[in-house]
Amino acid sequence: MSTVLTATQVERELKRHGTKVKAKASAWFFKTEKGQYGYGDVFIGVTVPEQRKIAKGYKELPLSEIKELLESKFHECRLTALLILTSQFISANTRTRERIVKFYLANIKRVNNWDLVDSSAPYILGEHLLNKKRDILYTLVKSKNIWERRIAMLSTFAFIRNNEFADTFSIAEHLLSDTHDLIHKATGWMLREVGKRSHSALIMFLKIHVSQIPRTALRYAIERLSKNERKIFLGKK
Repeated sequence: MSTVLTATQVERELKRHGTKVKAKASAWFFKTEKGQYGYGDVFIGVTVPEQRKIAKGYKELPLSEIKELLESKFHECRLTALLILTSQFISANTRTRERIVKFYLANIKRVNNWDLVDSSAPYILGEHLLNKKRDILYTLVKSKNIWERRIAMLSTFAFIRNNEFADTFSIAEHLLSDTHDLIHKATGWMLREVGKRSHSALIMFLKIHVSQIPRTALRYAIERLSKNERKIFLGKK
């Protein structure tokens, strides 16, 4: 008889590995004070490697139970849910992948911190869109929700790895006027990833937009350029 896996079991296991010291450190790291981006988030105090190990033991967790984890107030429950979901997507057939993407988008409001976005968006939504229309990204990038805008940007990582840069540049253009530091970092990071694969493509984009790019995004984007190139672009700010 097969064992029925549940969200309650996952949460209990996470709590067995959690510590108050780590929970306090995570609350500080993820900026949970009033007025900060992670305000109200609650932590059990489990490291990411421990969460990945736990996730492997629940790789067949039903979507209904993954949804319950995503609804949890505990950050680690939501991240572990997304680690499981990502693993399921990677190993799934086309039909199941479609179902997982629909589930992901239906529960997108629970992908509500930068690590949750970064560990799921490129590997689920981005991979799904490799050979499909990408209109959803242009809807998300206009969202008032910072995490949905970050999902739009990070999803293009899948395209970059496939040496497709057009949507990364287009999404980045939409975000040049964004005021949030976490969006600036995400944009700069993806531009840097483009530069790893095509120095000329990044340089061309920077030459056109350097005066508009937020300084944080620019610093991330030019990190791997030569000292002289970095100096030139920073001098134009």
